[in-house]
Amino acid sequence: MLCFPCFEKSQVVHSRSRDRAHLEAKRKGRHTGIGKRKGTREARLPTKILWIRRQRVLRRLLKKYREAKKIDKHLYHDLYLKSKGNVFKNKRVLIEYIHKAKAEQTREKELAEQVEARKVRSKALREKRNAAEKKAEEEGVIIKTEEPKAKKPAAKKEAAPAKEAPKKEAAAPAPKAASPAVAPAKEAAPAKKAAASAPKKDGKGKK
Repeated sequence: MLCFPCFEKSQVVHSRSRDRAHLEAKRKGRHTGIGKRKGTREARLPTKILWIRRQRVLRRLLKKYREAKKIDKHLYHDLYLKSKGNVFKNKRVLIEYIHKAKAEQTREKELAEQVEARKVRSKALREKRNAAEKKAEEEGVIIKTEEPKAKKPAAKKEAAPAKEAPKKEAAAPAPKAASPAVAPAKEAAPAKKAAASAPKKDGKGKK
């Protein structure tokens, strides 16, 4: 039987350093051109995986905002369904939509408060006007019922002119009293006329 000498097999070294460097370069976008691709786009990165990732990001954000009281449950449900309906392509678009939706809600709330305040003010004015009209009507009824009793002052008013009549009569004689002073003047006027006419007669006699 032949006996061969026993030699130790050398240890094979399989370094991963070059492979790690290659993978690091691929993460940066190297070595991924058309010539390096094997398989279709859908096979390399299915759209379903992209959809799942996007939905998880959006739903995580909505949950975070709801727990932080930044959005209420109604807005959360609305945005959840919109996310499921492919309305938001990324998280930035969703955040912008949330800000706009909150601003719109605030504006609508302010408008609703203004309308409500206007209604309350108009209602108060209407009630005040109705109360005033009702009060005026009641006062008008009272005046009508008291009209027969108010005839006595009218009789007094009628008697008042009778008392005033003597005063007028007493005042009337005053001009008559002044007439004697005027009468001598009137009497003196014919005397002057007679005196003026007398010389004329004498003149005629002389002729």
